[in-house]
Amino acid sequence: MKIALIGASGNVGQRLHRELIARGHTVTAIARSADEIQALDRTNPVVGDITEPETLAQTLAGHDAVISSVRFLAFDPDKLLDAVQTSGVPRYLVVGGAGSLEVAPGARLIDDPNFPDAYRAEAAAGAAYLDRLRATEGLNWSFLSPSAVFEAGERTGTFRLGTDALLVGPDGSRISYEDFAIAMVDEIEAPKHPRARFTVGY
Repeated sequence: MKIALIGASGNVGQRLHRELIARGHTVTAIARSADEIQALDRTNPVVGDITEPETLAQTLAGHDAVISSVRFLAFDPDKLLDAVQTSGVPRYLVVGGAGSLEVAPGARLIDDPNFPDAYRAEAAAGAAYLDRLRATEGLNWSFLSPSAVFEAGERTGTFRLGTDALLVGPDGSRISYEDFAIAMVDEIEAPKHPRARFTVGY
């Protein structure tokens, strides 16, 4: 497939880029600087500004799917959604956050008083964006939330999927960027969560 990847130079974006290429997909890698984009086969590097919806929509047009892998505080939800919808791309996948996941019925991780203040604003913006997607008509989206600890690690291919509840395993709630990328590309290749949030963890 032909995939547009917004935020291809970030920690998660780089892993998504490599996973997509390894599986034979063609990637339009969008980042603020071409120098930051990995020089991989079947890659079209594009310098893009997500604050310019008309230009971004033109870049996204003609792809089978678009993945957004950017910090929620780094973009205007109206402008990005406008670009995605105007482009006519049939599928929109979002690298989400863990803050909006439930730790008990009706209680989100972000609502825990021990939730780190350094991440609270970004987590709140991610939760608001998820709510916005749920209220947007005519858009086939999927929002993949990582576990609470989300960092570089191994590509094991062994993990669990969930829906709206935080996944906790023997070593706590965690997932590597590498295994997160597998789960995201799996969803592109075999969609199971249309217009829904899901989560991945060990």
